[in-house]
Amino acid sequence: MSEPSPPSLPPEAKRALAEAEARRKAAAAAAPAPREIGGRDGPDPARYGDWEKKGLAVDF
Repeated sequence: MSEPSPPSLPPEAKRALAEAEARRKAAAAAAPAPREIGGRDGPDPARYGDWEKKGLAVDF
């Protein structure tokens, strides 16, 4: 058996997909963010929940 063909997308959905693809291409072509000077080593504490440095809890 063959798989059914996907339904055609409305024009709004096609436009949204095209805009998303343009944003992805623009983001890939953009310069990378500069590195932080004097920041913490290791994983990002906001992502990994590590809010401690040398035994002291830190907050920004």
